[in-house]
Amino acid sequence: MAESVTIARPYAEAAYRLAKESGAQGLWSQRLQRLALIAQDKEMTEVMTNPRLSTEQVAELFISLSADSDAILANFVRTLAENRRLALLPEISRLFELAKSQEEGVQEAVVYSAFPIDDAQVAALMQQLEPRFGTRLTARVEVDPSLIGGVRVTVGDQMLDASVRGKLDAMAVALNN
Repeated sequence: MAESVTIARPYAEAAYRLAKESGAQGLWSQRLQRLALIAQDKEMTEVMTNPRLSTEQVAELFISLSADSDAILANFVRTLAENRRLALLPEISRLFELAKSQEEGVQEAVVYSAFPIDDAQVAALMQQLEPRFGTRLTARVEVDPSLIGGVRVTVGDQMLDASVRGKLDAMAVALNN
């Protein structure tokens, strides 16, 4: 995972610069999300790894499926294909969204919960956390049964642990000291 982020980051940054220069961050966001969905398709994964297809053929297929005739986007897709990085499109799209959010003053909060939580609970949690972190937040929820109960939230390099597992670990440390 860390390796794919490292490889995808320069492409995401380049895409964001291109989008920002033209003032089309929203449009590029939609384009990259569409391309990411295409790259995640099982049949497209087989196409991308097919040695009988040239990188240009794969790139043209992506471009035709994206339903977008933008020359800059087409060049971006061709560059990814030439460098055999089309499989990184989901990660590129995610990093693009992060850059866009940071520019807009919004940060992503990763909420780890022991159980699935609904949208209303997430919205209420974000309202409570925004003053604490001093920024607008968007939530990404991940279920982690090892927490036993409660939530653990990470925003950037900050973490708030309100989980049962965190409290048990803190008690164990206190008892050992």
